[in-house]
Amino acid sequence: MNIEELREECLKIKGAEECFPFDEDTMVFKVMGKMFAFASLMPKNSDFFVSMKCNPERSAELRERYEGITKGYYCGNNLKWNSVYLNRDVPDKLIKELIQHSVDEVIRGLSKKFQKEYLEM
Repeated sequence: MNIEELREECLKIKGAEECFPFDEDTMVFKVMGKMFAFASLMPKNSDFFVSMKCNPERSAELRERYEGITKGYYCGNNLKWNSVYLNRDVPDKLIKELIQHSVDEVIRGLSKKFQKEYLEM
């Protein structure tokens, strides 16, 4: 997957918005005003990556299984965010699944009222 395809996949998400709140090089994708993914347009060591929310248990499992999934870059030392390198060993299908998983994690964290609002979009 390349950075353009990543952007397209993120924008396919129901209610997704793209913005640049940090700088002109960092795309941020949100649903219901909450960030589910961000990616720099400037590759790190020639590698593009996206950081996404993830269930902590799944996060640990993914990091053990794939070289291309690491702790979230710029996200501190926690298991709630992963960085997924687009040109390493992570299949495109899994990247797409992880985008949706990140959105699901964001929605799960919303109040019942906002969860209902999102589901009814």
